[in-house]
Amino acid sequence: MKKRNKLLNIALIAIVFLLLLAANNGLDSYKIRILNLCAIYTIFALSLNLINGFTGLFSLGHAGFIALGAYTTALLTMSEKIKTQNFFMEALIAPLNHLSIPFLPALIVAGLISAFIAFLIGAPALRLKGDYLAIATLGFAEIIRVVLNNVQNITNGALGLRGIPHYTNLYWSFGIAIVTIIIVASLINSSYGRALKAIREDEIAAESMGINLFKHKTIAFVIGAFFAGIGGGLLGNLMGTIDPSMFKFVFTFNILLIVVVGGMGSITGTVIAAFIVTIGGELLRFLDMEKVYSFGFISFTGIPGLRMVIFSILLMIIVLFFRTGIMGTKEFTWKSIFKYSNKKPLDEGGNK
Repeated sequence: MKKRNKLLNIALIAIVFLLLLAANNGLDSYKIRILNLCAIYTIFALSLNLINGFTGLFSLGHAGFIALGAYTTALLTMSEKIKTQNFFMEALIAPLNHLSIPFLPALIVAGLISAFIAFLIGAPALRLKGDYLAIATLGFAEIIRVVLNNVQNITNGALGLRGIPHYTNLYWSFGIAIVTIIIVASLINSSYGRALKAIREDEIAAESMGINLFKHKTIAFVIGAFFAGIGGGLLGNLMGTIDPSMFKFVFTFNILLIVVVGGMGSITGTVIAAFIVTIGGELLRFLDMEKVYSFGFISFTGIPGLRMVIFSILLMIIVLFFRTGIMGTKEFTWKSIFKYSNKKPLDEGGNK
């Protein structure tokens, strides 16, 4: 059974990369950019779901870790010439002004820096619970953003960074998204994952069973921040330009929205919701244009911001009819797929 599932997983990954090859050769740059964003937001949402969904921690500081990853990767991959052009008000500090490394090591360093900061933040913050933890993590994320906005000789302050190399492509974004799915799924299905779920259900009961609450919460928080940092690096090198205003609280809210719509504690739901929310937001972009639209007997004029109003209404409908999200805590597995496909229809007498 395990061997069959492993072969099926390998075959599925191979099919995904064949589809990516076809998309890379057949789609225009705009559609490829949207697919890249779908994969990147999958990484963001999975990393946040590990913290909020599987462990039950109410964290609102994800944008800070993403910002750290974006800035770290940008600074490590930009050429010395581009850095000089960016830092014209105050020179970039050494050795960053001369340092330039390949994309993959830069992503790993970005993830490690985000994880290290998460460890420092988690030491005091993870002893809090509920709304207090949310306020604390939100405060730390704002501190990170304010620091990025004011450290002129490292981040270029409010001017941000321009001319970041466009290394992110479909293979990088989807490849790292697949790796994230595999690692998060392996962690959740391990003894650590069962401990995290126990903490989510009842901290007192979990502690009475010998589970170290602070240790396991810290593990989830640090791993989530690590992948958020890597995703931030992919985002920065996809956009080509970043500044501190990109990483406000609304950024975390958008990722939290994906987690809630997909299902708190569902990897499958998170992946599905990341594609729905990202593509849905782009499909409704025409509503922001100031022109008259007619749909049958309904006629209205588009205005800037109308897209988000309609999109919010649609999401509210989803939440009302799927209160636990699209998948709840359920997952698509090969076992469930084969079990469903092997079901025989009942005859008139109720027999298979």
